[in-house]
Amino acid sequence: QVEGTIATVLPGTMFRVKLDNQHELLAHLSGKMRKHFVRLTVGDRVRLEMSPYDLTKARITYRLK
Repeated sequence: QVEGTIATVLPGTMFRVKLDNQHELLAHLSGKMRKHFVRLTVGDRVRLEMSPYDLTKARITYRLK
């Protein structure tokens, strides 16, 4: 799990997220966040789960305060 900031909002609940170490990756919302209609905008801090197979993709699991 890593933390980052949303850089761009893309269609289809996809987001471009910039990590703290300046890497950018493509992330999608987890099912729980879709179910509870959690809204994300540019600049929000989020917690991500990254795939060990493809380091350019991740799942957003939590919106930090």
